[in-house]
Amino acid sequence: MAKRRKLGNPLALAVMVTLWQKPMHPYEIAQTLRRQGKDASMKINYGSLYTVVQNLEKHGFVEVTEVERQGNRPERTVYGLTEAGREEMTGWLSDLLAVPVKEFPIFETALSLCGALHPDEAVRLLKERVQNLDVQAASGRAAVEKLCESLPRLFLVELEYQLHMVEAQADWVRGLLEEIEKGSLPGVDGWRHFHETGELPPEFT
Repeated sequence: MAKRRKLGNPLALAVMVTLWQKPMHPYEIAQTLRRQGKDASMKINYGSLYTVVQNLEKHGFVEVTEVERQGNRPERTVYGLTEAGREEMTGWLSDLLAVPVKEFPIFETALSLCGALHPDEAVRLLKERVQNLDVQAASGRAAVEKLCESLPRLFLVELEYQLHMVEAQADWVRGLLEEIEKGSLPGVDGWRHFHETGELPPEFT
């Protein structure tokens, strides 16, 4: 079972991993995350990142290592990872890699409730989804290929995973569509009968 963490925002883990590379100021952390393509797997903006850094400092996971002063520019506070931060980073990352956690993607919610739509409407919408997924997959492949020109594959494995998940979802939805349209999906006849007559089949109660 995964340990309950003092901080649950994945951006906090990303910040610690970035500071594990070397001490940085928050703006440099954001630039590094973007340069390494991490903004494709998490939401990054300077304001929230600065708050995350402050929370990490409050919990003793990062500390100020120096304050940079360059001419008339505003001061920049440089943060480094503490020993407690290294332990938290390693433990948290280990849990995330090793322990599966039930997540609740909104598409799963929609699938669980799609009986409220007529089967023909569900088919139309799922076909639209497949088209969107195919576009997303093509865009993802292009992005990975482009990033591979400047980054080692190590920094892109999460994008590869996202791409495979998109492609797998598209394949699964195509299979579901085929079953609905052929009438081979168990329960589909009752589903259609209910929408066309208003009578709830016995197997649905």
